[in-house]
Amino acid sequence: MPAIAASAPQETPAAKLIARDVNVYYGDKHALQHVDLALNSGEVTALIGPSGCGKSTFLRCLNRMNDGIEGCRVDGSITLDGQDIVRGVDPILLRARIGMVFQRPNPFPKSIYDNVAFGPRLHGLVSGKDDLDEIVVGSLRRAGLYEEVKDRLDTIGTGLSGGQQQRLCIARAIAVNPEVILMDEPCSALDPIATAVVEELIDELREKYTIIIVTHSMQQAARISQRTAFFHLGKVIETGLTEQIFTNPREKLTQGYITGRFG
Repeated sequence: MPAIAASAPQETPAAKLIARDVNVYYGDKHALQHVDLALNSGEVTALIGPSGCGKSTFLRCLNRMNDGIEGCRVDGSITLDGQDIVRGVDPILLRARIGMVFQRPNPFPKSIYDNVAFGPRLHGLVSGKDDLDEIVVGSLRRAGLYEEVKDRLDTIGTGLSGGQQQRLCIARAIAVNPEVILMDEPCSALDPIATAVVEELIDELREKYTIIIVTHSMQQAARISQRTAFFHLGKVIETGLTEQIFTNPREKLTQGYITGRFG
């Protein structure tokens, strides 16, 4: 089935990232096929679909994480505020603008403070200790973690609970003041209570950041996203407002996945 181009959202001024005819190859395997997708400011966009359908592959295209995979080739255009980021952009500088939170919490084996301070130090965003303190505290506050850890900022980040570790990773991601946050199943390793805390945080963060989340949970996508894209066999089958995708999908494949008939 051919992909359905997200032509309507591409025309809106809110489009922060726009992918046009994006193809990804791993050697001879055509993993992502002719993807057209717009990702809007002030929204959470959920990428849904069966395992191996291209969701995470597409997510990694957005901050050039595929660059390190041997034999991977990316064709097409992805623009961030109109600037092509597939080529001609330093990936390290790009990742300061497009942060990422992974499936499993991965704090560095450093103190809570140093985890959050790592990015600002790396990118030279601070001129002194006072500036760094302000960024660390502010990032932990925005991640909803500061009140829980303010008396132990010098303790190792890996000693926190799973949910706290994931919020620490979110604080680390936003400490460099990115414009976009990518999240690859950020709650899959968390218990329901920690998941609820992270989902609430995502809803708050979307006011400042463009957020793209890969999730296998239909309930989570419905709760936290404003727009949804359904991937299947490397193609985008349907995109639209989340409410429309979940209540009145245009494509039979989408309906089949949403209702659990496959996937």
